[in-house]
Amino acid sequence: MKVLVTGGAGFIGSHLVEALLGRGDEVWVIDDLSTGREQNIAHLMDNPMFHWHYGTVLDKTLVGEVMSQCDITFHLAAAVGVAYVVKNPLKSLINNIKGAEVVLEEACAEMKKVILFSSSEVYGKGNGVPLKEGDDRVLGPTAVSRWSYATGKAVDEFLAFAYWREKGLPTVIVRCFNSCGPRQTGDYGMVVPRFVTQALQGQPMTVYGNGKQSRCFSYVGDIVSGVLLLSEHSEAIGQVFNIGTDEEITIEGLARKIKELTRSSSPIEHVPYEKAYDGGFEDMKRRVPDLRKIQSLVDYKPTVSLDELLVLTINDICERLKIATPQGLPCASSSGLFASAAVKKA
Repeated sequence: MKVLVTGGAGFIGSHLVEALLGRGDEVWVIDDLSTGREQNIAHLMDNPMFHWHYGTVLDKTLVGEVMSQCDITFHLAAAVGVAYVVKNPLKSLINNIKGAEVVLEEACAEMKKVILFSSSEVYGKGNGVPLKEGDDRVLGPTAVSRWSYATGKAVDEFLAFAYWREKGLPTVIVRCFNSCGPRQTGDYGMVVPRFVTQALQGQPMTVYGNGKQSRCFSYVGDIVSGVLLLSEHSEAIGQVFNIGTDEEITIEGLARKIKELTRSSSPIEHVPYEKAYDGGFEDMKRRVPDLRKIQSLVDYKPTVSLDELLVLTINDICERLKIATPQGLPCASSSGLFASAAVKKA
């Protein structure tokens, strides 16, 4: 197939691009590198089946020209990370909402399928455990920037549903739950690479709030595999799916596990939300996905445990920091494992 991946230089996007190339697809990428990194795709530049465009999805002309050459679009280009969104609320809203609007509008002109990447953030403070796709959403006040990301992603979903219902544009929505793994950075608030980097460098491991809030951290290769399965199933069109893992851990428990795996002497310090984020912040207590819907349609099952995911991430960050792997930790090349695993399962 001929495939467009917006945000293909990002964390998830670059792994998706590798998997698509690995199965023989020709891939075009549009990315403005606002949160993506050119080094994520540098190793693909000599591949004749890979085409790179530095640009933004807000550019209708560019999106239209590239999309006209492709059969399907995976739309990932968006502002990501709690820290980034809180610091850049206006840019995040414009990029996330208008970007999705441009992609869907241009796709509709060509009637090309769109796989829209959404986020578990849309559930807001919903206390349902596990969270189901049809659950009510519970959001905080508009004065709290945290909820602008959830709102923006929800608008993206409304747009995708509207294009499907009114125009017949084939769309599939995936809500990712805390995707993690090699190549991810802590620059935008992602907790796993932030904890790992702090532990490896002997810095205090900063847990925001009381640390009792819990999450489920998903291996990016599993996310890619599941998304590709959905993209090929005709009954997925016009629907939204949770994707991730349901292995739950508290943030404090995550910090302790990473400290143990890295053999770190770093202290674990609790930081109040008001100190970590300027302008106020709210969080949710638990975020666990109900995976029954995706599993009832395609053969999706998370294959990498949290411990395995952390080992891969630690190895990857050690490579990037050019430091020795902690004694006793497996030292296989994480980037190679990720690429081969994603391709094999796809």
